[in-house]
Amino acid sequence: MEFILWILAVILVVYGIFLLFRSRIMLGILFIIVGLLVGPGGVSVFT
Repeated sequence: MEFILWILAVILVVYGIFLLFRSRIMLGILFIIVGLLVGPGGVSVFT
């Protein structure tokens, strides 16, 4: 389960950075924050 959360967090953060470069600032920041919250290295919302 931890590996799946880590992969999901990486995908969310990378997509958030991609959105920042596409001038979707607020949505990009939201994806990065959600990715950091989901990731097992951060403050995981599932534990």
